[in-house]
Amino acid sequence: MMYLIFDTETTGLPKRWKAPLTDTENWPRCVQIAWQIHDIKGTIVAHEDYLIQPNGFTIPFDSEKVHGISTALAKDKGIPLKQVLDNFQKAINQVEFLVGHNISFDRNIMGAEFLRKGLKDALEGKAVIDTCTEETAFLCKLAGGRGGKFKLPTLSELYYHLFKQTFEEAHNATSDVEATTRVFLELLRNGLLNPKAFSDVSIQTLEIRKQKTPFTLVGLKHENLKKASKALKQKEKILIPKIEPKTDNFLKNTSFVHLHNHTQFSVLQATSRINQLIDTAAKDGMPALAITDHGNLMGAFHFIKAINLYNSKLEDREKKLKPIIGCEFYVCEDHKDKTRRDDGFQIVFIAKNKKGYHNLAKMTSIAYVDGFYYVPRIDKKIVDLYKENLIVLTGNTFGEVPSKILNLGDRQAEEALEWWHHKFGDDLYIELMRHGEEAEDRANDVLIDFSRKHKISLIATNNTYYINKEEANAHDILLCVKEGEKQATPIGRGRGFRYGFPNQEYYFKTQDQMKSLFKDIPEAILNIKSLVDKIESFSLTRDVLLPKFEIPVQYQVEDDPDGKKGENNYLRDLTYNGAKARYKKISKNLKERIDFELDVIANTGYPGYFLIVQDLIAAARKMDVSVGPGRGSAAGSVVAYCLNITNIDPVKYDLLFERFLNPDRVSMPDIDIDFDDEGRGKIMEYVISKYGTNQVAQIITYGTMAAKSSIRDTARVLDLSLGEADRIAKLLPNIKLEKIFGSTEEQLKEKLRSEELLRVNEIKNIAEEDSISGQTIQQAKVLEGSLRNTGIHACGVIITPDDITQFVPVATAKDSDLYVTQYDNSVVEDAGLLKMDFLGLKTLTLIKDTVKLVKYKHGIELDPDKFPLDDIKTYELFQRGETVGIFQYESAGMQKYLKDLKPTVFADLIAMNALYRPGPLEYIPSFVDRKNGKQEISYDLPVMKEFLEETYGITVYQEQVMLLSQKLAGFSKGDADVLRKAMGKKIFALLQKLKPQFIDGGKSNGHPEEILEKIWRDWEAFAAYAFNKSHSTCYAWIGYQTAYLKAHYPAEYMAAVLSNNMNDIKQVTFFMEECRRMKLNVLGPDVNESYYKFTVNDDQAIRFGMGAIKGVGRGAVETIIENRKKGKYQSIFDLVKRIDLRAANKKAFENLILAGGFDSFEDTHRAQYLNSDGDGITFLEKIMRFGTKFQEHLNSSQISLFGEETDNSYQDLNIPHCEPWSNLIRLKKEKEVVGIYISSHPLDDFEHEMNHFVSISLNHLTNLESFINKEVTVGGIVNEVEHLESRQGKGWARFSIEDFTDQFEFRIFGEEYLKYRHFLVVNQFIRIKIMIRQGWTNSETGRVGSPRVQFLSFEMLYNTIEKNAKKLILQLDVKKINEEKIDALKDHLKSFKGDKPLVFNIYDPEKKIKLTLNSKKQKVKITQDLLNELDRQEWYYKLN
Repeated sequence: MMYLIFDTETTGLPKRWKAPLTDTENWPRCVQIAWQIHDIKGTIVAHEDYLIQPNGFTIPFDSEKVHGISTALAKDKGIPLKQVLDNFQKAINQVEFLVGHNISFDRNIMGAEFLRKGLKDALEGKAVIDTCTEETAFLCKLAGGRGGKFKLPTLSELYYHLFKQTFEEAHNATSDVEATTRVFLELLRNGLLNPKAFSDVSIQTLEIRKQKTPFTLVGLKHENLKKASKALKQKEKILIPKIEPKTDNFLKNTSFVHLHNHTQFSVLQATSRINQLIDTAAKDGMPALAITDHGNLMGAFHFIKAINLYNSKLEDREKKLKPIIGCEFYVCEDHKDKTRRDDGFQIVFIAKNKKGYHNLAKMTSIAYVDGFYYVPRIDKKIVDLYKENLIVLTGNTFGEVPSKILNLGDRQAEEALEWWHHKFGDDLYIELMRHGEEAEDRANDVLIDFSRKHKISLIATNNTYYINKEEANAHDILLCVKEGEKQATPIGRGRGFRYGFPNQEYYFKTQDQMKSLFKDIPEAILNIKSLVDKIESFSLTRDVLLPKFEIPVQYQVEDDPDGKKGENNYLRDLTYNGAKARYKKISKNLKERIDFELDVIANTGYPGYFLIVQDLIAAARKMDVSVGPGRGSAAGSVVAYCLNITNIDPVKYDLLFERFLNPDRVSMPDIDIDFDDEGRGKIMEYVISKYGTNQVAQIITYGTMAAKSSIRDTARVLDLSLGEADRIAKLLPNIKLEKIFGSTEEQLKEKLRSEELLRVNEIKNIAEEDSISGQTIQQAKVLEGSLRNTGIHACGVIITPDDITQFVPVATAKDSDLYVTQYDNSVVEDAGLLKMDFLGLKTLTLIKDTVKLVKYKHGIELDPDKFPLDDIKTYELFQRGETVGIFQYESAGMQKYLKDLKPTVFADLIAMNALYRPGPLEYIPSFVDRKNGKQEISYDLPVMKEFLEETYGITVYQEQVMLLSQKLAGFSKGDADVLRKAMGKKIFALLQKLKPQFIDGGKSNGHPEEILEKIWRDWEAFAAYAFNKSHSTCYAWIGYQTAYLKAHYPAEYMAAVLSNNMNDIKQVTFFMEECRRMKLNVLGPDVNESYYKFTVNDDQAIRFGMGAIKGVGRGAVETIIENRKKGKYQSIFDLVKRIDLRAANKKAFENLILAGGFDSFEDTHRAQYLNSDGDGITFLEKIMRFGTKFQEHLNSSQISLFGEETDNSYQDLNIPHCEPWSNLIRLKKEKEVVGIYISSHPLDDFEHEMNHFVSISLNHLTNLESFINKEVTVGGIVNEVEHLESRQGKGWARFSIEDFTDQFEFRIFGEEYLKYRHFLVVNQFIRIKIMIRQGWTNSETGRVGSPRVQFLSFEMLYNTIEKNAKKLILQLDVKKINEEKIDALKDHLKSFKGDKPLVFNIYDPEKKIKLTLNSKKQKVKITQDLLNELDRQEWYYKLN
């Protein structure tokens, strides 16, 4: 019995490991083979090794790097393949077994070589033994295998495991064979390998196992092939005559242009910004500039726009930059094949003109839509289809030709080059790069030969990813962010390595630097001009193209190529029909307004836009989707109102059409539409069905790294501790790092508050440190603003006249089935795309839900659009400031101002909606005082009263400025809109131009110049803050509708509010507090009353929605509701008999139990359902099995002999008895499944303690900085405690406390821990007095840490009143005091005699007089019972 142990070195790895050996192009070539033959005892019989002459192929550089065998060495020392195969076959014939490490690879390599020579595969049928198996993997126990297994060991790893030493010359076939032999024999000797090829291992390895000592290496000498190759190369260099490079002056008058540049739109792969590239290229005097991002054209529009802007500012036209648009595509074998990863080759395509750009757009769209698999991919069929008007560069070392030179061989590379040359002819350029990498240099030598042989022009590029060399480190960090790696991980391939660039040469080099790099190949520089000259500049800006809207035949006109006349006819008819419905009678003024608007719409060419929008809204109403009354300036259009696009009468509220569509300056109208958030999806479906999926897309968004994000990302990569990273991020105020380091001290003082300035100075100090923290800030500065990810615009939708890829490149997104434009919202309209905003407004759903609840409970059909605007109850609600849950009016500040204002008319609400925002906020006190008669209402000119009377003489709206400019100075409607824009956006040059027009116009109308000057100054000061009245009116109307519902149907409204916030537990908690204030009872879920959402029961109590319980899906809720129609469930047995148990699983039942969903069933409590009753099976499980069996029998339609149905033959189970859970346990479990306490709160028994003896709630502790050096008290229930030990062996604890508002985690150390640790018990109710101190100062850096908590005292909450209540103060309203009430109080106080003083504060609220009286005879004992009694009797009191 003999073994042949062999190993090969090859030209690389196969592309497909499962390909047949007859696919000789797939299988690499053998360049070295070595073998040893050993007998049954392990004794060596023979050994051979050969280098093989490379006949018809070259040895790629990447393979040479592994084994050291160059093509030259193999040619010099190799022998013909046929001779090697003959000798190898003879060796094979001598043995029974073939042995190797990962032998299947070597076996296939040699099998393919036999077939290439037309010989039979000599290895076929031979038994093989592999030393790389699961057995040896388990032996070595190396982590990192697939599926959590141990990884298969390399030969070196296995050798080291067995012999605790390494062997030399790994990846040399002779050395590897010697090592494999020793490993193989040693494994057999120790019984560690059980090959399947053996029929009986114990017998066949008997002789080897007799060997007492470990096997040793044979002791063969191995030639160092890397050294031999290097020596041969040096010898060749001496023989090749040296070519003298051209002098620098030779290229002096030649311009260089960077043609291979990546911007931030190569997401997380480049740091270069478009403006940086343009500035750098312009400063260096380059005549053109290209962008070639990976796989996309996201930056194309921004790039051309930025260059055009730069060129427009130039005085010297000779210095203009030519924009060049390109894309570096991933070109794979089959872009639709997603069965294996194939990123393909990276090839650069450049558009020669606009047609070429459209072909690029088509290709990138296909790459994302059809080809995306890890990366966006195309294939050569796509290239062939869209090759017209494109230039191709061969790319970097990942390009097809260079890659094949380095990985496969020169022949394959040349074949690839010939394909590209055949398709693109003179528009193919061979790209040369010199980043100082050996692989590039090796590829360049071959590429230059190819260029001369095939007469293909060379060009020099630098493949840039960042602007300056200094940014290389930041770029490397960015790559780590992309890969989720630490920068400390070494760059390389395989496990334990990460992706990264080999050096810092991938920056935007100057022309002189590039010329110097390529002075020995001047044509690579000179050829760039001819390439650039082929490129025609083009613009991507165009007028918006509307999708064609089909109009009825009777409105169509014969001579109407673009259909606009017919559209105008149809629009006019629809408008006047709508006007008759809206206004009943059309007055002369109204007709003039409608005709004016229709004429403007006709002249601007947008009738189709109005028709499209009205069609969408009409469809929405038919589908029962709520539509908002309007949004933005569109509400100023009477045409829109008549078409039912808006629901606010612009004539009634003085809303202006020209604010929406300026008659003098044509711009695209923009109608934003609010739909209820649940119905928005139906609208999207309608648009898709009407226009087609290939004409509808969503809009991409670019997520950039903000200052804090860049710090956190950089910190993660640099392995800065999480705590320190968080601390630095929290130091940042709301300002960019760029501003911090680019502004003077004075500029920062203007922008920041004093405490923010201190934090900014600390950031600057840290940045100067030579520490990881300092490096983090320095590198984050560079990365700030980098594109981090892409997303989808929340509401923007694009509709095109034809296939969208004819107009814009598209991509795909995880969260959408639609196309997504590669251009973002800022440029889609400039690119000629119709953008519509479909906004999902939660408030519309809330109104809709309330209306449904009112109809369900009271049978009343409400129409929110017909609510009276003079409803007293609604205005009283606003006057009391009870606007929690009221759209636009719910903030605390707004509530305060509403109480002061006491609005009585709708105009007050419109004005408050406009004024309550930064800037105009300061005008609210004056507005309030004028309304309430405390301040005189005056007008600069009497004629101004017409437009300012409703706002009490204060200019609140932009529309007022527009109307007054027309009234006072004769401005046209168009000029008035221009004035509005100039003031709103502070365009001072335009204001300077308009001021004389206003003054002169006013004077000509007889107004004094000094008053006109004052009006202008006032407008300049305030017009920037003035708000769009159209928008304010629409949203005030929605706010009014919500207030009307809350005032008249409080329970139904608050149920709808809770339903629409049930995914946000904090909001649910907040609104439940409002329900308590309104004395509305909120009941827990009940399977007999609850629906999916919150509802109102017959007692006008709000019933919790089952959809708000975790783990209870919609299916479970629907089956409970559906089967409840037959009657309420009498017990849980009744429930499981009737509902679909496939829709409601065990988890749903369990969580319904914990939330109290079955509490209405008599004689049971929650603990019983989950009691296992000693047999390990919970009662709930038994119930569910009972229900399943019952339904199975029911479905089988089996009836007993006496005709009794299954229903009667199944007896309910006996419910096991057990102790109910304590109140606290019940509430804790309730909170687990709902997120809040429903039935009560653990702290309810301590309400007095929390109200009177806790100074702040826990939700305020999220910002400790505001409490520095302040003493505060907090209280609550202890939820979690963790007692820990420091490295020094000292105890400390981490514990969480929860109150009515939030939960907060504290940490306690040292003596404080020892003193108070006995209070730290889960479910303990405690009160803590703490002092917030400045953070510790680092002695080395001087940095101040985060604020710290000093614990002053702990006490049990149930002792709080007794320990801290010093006296009881009763507040008595003099008008409400009567003898009977005083006598009742006196009687109650007799039961609480004690030693605490009793004080009476008697006050008159009208005269604002207060009298304090101390009770001399009566002293009290202040207890819970006393305070409860005072609450019951509705006495107002204080404790101190």
